[in-house]
Amino acid sequence: MRIRSWEEYLSAADRARRDPADFWGEMARGFQWMRPFETVCEADFAAPRIEWFQGGVLNITENCLDRHLAAGDGDRCALRWEPNAGEGPARSWSYRELSERVCALAAGLQRLGVAKGDRVILYLPMVPEAVVAMLACARLGAIHAVVFAGFSAQALADRIQDAGAKWVITADGLRRGDRRVGLKALVDEALAQVEGVERVVVLEVLGEEVAMRAGRDVTWASVVEGMPRFIPAAPMQSEDVLFILYTSGSTGKPKGVVHTTAGYMVYTAYSFCNVFQWEPGDVFWCTADVGWVTGHSYTTYGPLLMGATTLLFEGIPTYPHAGRCWEVIEKHGVTHFYTAPTAIRALMAHGDEPVAPFEMPTLRVLGSVGEPINEEAWHWYYERVGRGRCALVDTWWQTETGGIMISGLAGLSPEKPGHAGWPLPGIEPVIVDADGHPILTPEAQGHLCVAAPWPSMLRTTYGDHERCRTTYFASHPGMYFTGDGARRDAQGMYRIIGRVDDVINVSGHRLGTAEIESAINSAPDIVESAVVGFPHPIKGTAIYAFVVSATAPEDEIRARQAIQDEVVAGIGALARPEKIQFVPALPKTRSGKIMRRILRKIAAGETE
Repeated sequence: MRIRSWEEYLSAADRARRDPADFWGEMARGFQWMRPFETVCEADFAAPRIEWFQGGVLNITENCLDRHLAAGDGDRCALRWEPNAGEGPARSWSYRELSERVCALAAGLQRLGVAKGDRVILYLPMVPEAVVAMLACARLGAIHAVVFAGFSAQALADRIQDAGAKWVITADGLRRGDRRVGLKALVDEALAQVEGVERVVVLEVLGEEVAMRAGRDVTWASVVEGMPRFIPAAPMQSEDVLFILYTSGSTGKPKGVVHTTAGYMVYTAYSFCNVFQWEPGDVFWCTADVGWVTGHSYTTYGPLLMGATTLLFEGIPTYPHAGRCWEVIEKHGVTHFYTAPTAIRALMAHGDEPVAPFEMPTLRVLGSVGEPINEEAWHWYYERVGRGRCALVDTWWQTETGGIMISGLAGLSPEKPGHAGWPLPGIEPVIVDADGHPILTPEAQGHLCVAAPWPSMLRTTYGDHERCRTTYFASHPGMYFTGDGARRDAQGMYRIIGRVDDVINVSGHRLGTAEIESAINSAPDIVESAVVGFPHPIKGTAIYAFVVSATAPEDEIRARQAIQDEVVAGIGALARPEKIQFVPALPKTRSGKIMRRILRKIAAGETE
């Protein structure tokens, strides 16, 4: 599984291209199976129908936990947790301790009635129990759907309803810098709008009293009390669903991206160990919340599958001071730091002074994720944070891909600011022109597609397979369409140049324009709206809203605040428009489609 030189990369890429079944079969055989798989891959992009490692039976938690215990690594540190600043000491759990907590929660959930195939919504802060809850669901064969705890009650209700979830695991609240947010109250607000939830498990984080409905709400402590520290893992077919993760779409309704057990497991571990060149004893810090796919793949599953130490961070990078990240890296001996360009730019805005006192001698690899990193931020990250001695990998992938697709391999690949790099062996990217024809010249620019299946690709959108087909496979027959534009240079390096659909990437988080517009249109007196992205020095892209009101607002400041309040209530603070412009009408084509191209130019200040 491990590539250790650039020559080995080239050899592996050639081998994967010539015989993908042999290549991926070898990767998969390195894991623990209850029953070996019979076929490696069967795929039809037209349907779409993608199946990997059919005939195999396994449980991903046996590979995240039991396998390491059996190898004598039970005392190795699995998880470290750095709490919000000023909220008590850090905590560490060994693989044995993590396994015991996972099994105790799984047994408790099983006693409540959670069974294989049930959908369980997780709405939790960045505490170790979030990882425990994910793994406990997987242990039982239940399907976890983690909802980012920054989403509103309405967004949570939409996801509970779409998943048909009967179970919710949440906390009394969360801590973020000097703020406190009551999560249980938001869950109650969401459940007032949907039916079918039988139980709500509430973890104590803030220690504050919350409303508990008799017969429905139970505490985490009562669920795990007296439970065994080991229960057998449920046998899972390779294509059984592991999790659903909702990502915004251009139609307004969030898409429930479905990932299955074996393929996701194999590819996440493969990409983790090769991109980051992980070694035993390393401490890996991915700053992403577990509510996003990065937190799934590279805070939870990827590191634990490889027996790494993963660090969870509850706080924010600039609280209580702008050197908080560098302080945490030194404190925990972090070797790998993986974060978003938004965070890098925010820290860069504070200048060099906060980072200068910290030598961070253990730091070996820097990573960027969520959006293309601009060259100025790349250089600051490499020179000021990495001191010019750390490898820097600029990774491109998506919720739908499950794992990193295009990236350098830390310390092995040539690096070029602003360029993600080369595809991982086994990934076959294609750049196509406006007519859908592949551009075969070394240098190319167009739509980025993927021509061959890979193990961790999405299988469907939950409850709506046709939406999966039309969104990802219909526009470019025989290929997976990423929705991104890309440029390939003469050396074969890829540079991602942004979305080509109606999705805005804000601080590395994808938000559908229709979902935001729907929230804006709920504000008083609003007739219609259109939102586009515009360049922002910190967020990369921010939201610019053009709004048509039934009558000209008497107080535009108050009207803008009302719109922002609707968006925050309907989606969450991350979707709040940065700029709101009241206009008499929106530019449209003869068929009635909004001409977003014109609006994007106005938002970017291109007034010619």
